[in-house]
Amino acid sequence: MRASREPRIVIIGAGVSGIASAITLQRNGFHDFVILEKGSDVGGVWHWNHYPGLTCDVPSQLYQFGFAPKADWSRIFAPGPEIQRYLADVFEEYGLRPHLRVNAEVTAATFTGSGWRVETGDGTVHEADFVIAATGVLHHPAMPELPGLDEFTGEILHTARWDDSVATDGRRIAVIGTGSTGVQVVSALQPKAERITHFVRSPQWVIWAPMRLPQPPLLGAVLDRLPQVNKALYQVGMTGARVFTDVVTRPSWRRRTVQEYARLSLRAQVRDPELREQLTPDYQPLCKRQVLSGSYYRALRARNAELITDGIEAVTPAGIRTADGRHHEVDMIVFATGFKAHNYMRPMNLVGREGISIDDAWAKGPRAYRMTAIPGFPNLFTVLGPNSPTGSIPLHHAAEVTARYITAWIHRWRTGEFDTVEVTEAATARFEQEVTEALTPTVWNTGCNSWYFTEGGSIDLLPFDRATMEQMLAVPDDNDFHLRDATAN
Repeated sequence: MRASREPRIVIIGAGVSGIASAITLQRNGFHDFVILEKGSDVGGVWHWNHYPGLTCDVPSQLYQFGFAPKADWSRIFAPGPEIQRYLADVFEEYGLRPHLRVNAEVTAATFTGSGWRVETGDGTVHEADFVIAATGVLHHPAMPELPGLDEFTGEILHTARWDDSVATDGRRIAVIGTGSTGVQVVSALQPKAERITHFVRSPQWVIWAPMRLPQPPLLGAVLDRLPQVNKALYQVGMTGARVFTDVVTRPSWRRRTVQEYARLSLRAQVRDPELREQLTPDYQPLCKRQVLSGSYYRALRARNAELITDGIEAVTPAGIRTADGRHHEVDMIVFATGFKAHNYMRPMNLVGREGISIDDAWAKGPRAYRMTAIPGFPNLFTVLGPNSPTGSIPLHHAAEVTARYITAWIHRWRTGEFDTVEVTEAATARFEQEVTEALTPTVWNTGCNSWYFTEGGSIDLLPFDRATMEQMLAVPDDNDFHLRDATAN
């Protein structure tokens, strides 16, 4: 075994995954790393998204790093700007600014045979022994192709690229798209809009929740003074998250109870039978990413609001024409149409061993061994990559667990055990099969069309509980990898 050496590491992305990776590396004695962020600041999805009404649908006390608890959240469900500030504060607290390069979008990464050559849009080249793709899931906005959109004379916004200088009060606003984003932006804009029209291709189940409920100041003070209580509350929350994982991954009385609550939320808040019928989905609650709101149904009941479920035929210079022949005059169009959720690190030109591109490797859809490693791409790991638990387990925790797993591999490289590590095709195929079989009884597989599905028709989620995920990523299994020593004969 050779003498210890220090790896050069490139982390792509400064969102939750990138921050978790950087801090985990730093806490384990790795300091030669750079964080390449395409945006102008840290925060990932919380940097890019700042549309009106933006709120996290995970309770604040769970939506944080286990190693960086925050006691004084303003609400039970934190607003987006507060989450972005939290992530920036953690970044500063751990002294990561010297490692950060902003406005540095990675355009290409090429495996050289022993390491990686990473290029950014301004032509800068970084040589690395390891690349950690912490690019996240929700960062490439999806825009529908609508006839006539280029001819619209009003303003066009996507919620993921919101322009804060655009006035919305007193305007006739069209919101296209449902899901959490559509529900939140409609709820936020409706009170001061002249008219708001929500165009929904298929309605979502919306569970009532106190999204704007303040966190009691006394609770924040107690948690701040008593860190052990704060830690205990976090563990209680994680236990509750485990129950939710059980709800979505296997049929049970718990699932039926939550689904009935979703139906009750609609019946109790929408008494108009015609509107209620329009708002009733034709699939089981929880099949799609569950939407929480305490104000959406109330907003739609307002006199200045209208729900449209007829398909959009075309956009005109002055509005939107629907399939029923109606023309809806609007001043601005807001697209709440989500993201290209399965792009991951693409569209960067990622090239692995023997010239294989990521597009070739993923020709049948994104795939990775235990969410972290891709055959043909040595010394490259993903955080919250394909089949990550975006529908069941708090993402901060998943990112922390994954970062520890990756750091374990890099530690072994540092001690000279190998020069390159690459997951085998057999291990990746076996994991895919395990995931496919486990997805069968999940609620996501009960007959709806959601962004969880890839173009190939597979569900891009982790159908296991937290304990199983932690076990998968506890200790690297050498039998599932090719470990190569460049000095060996």
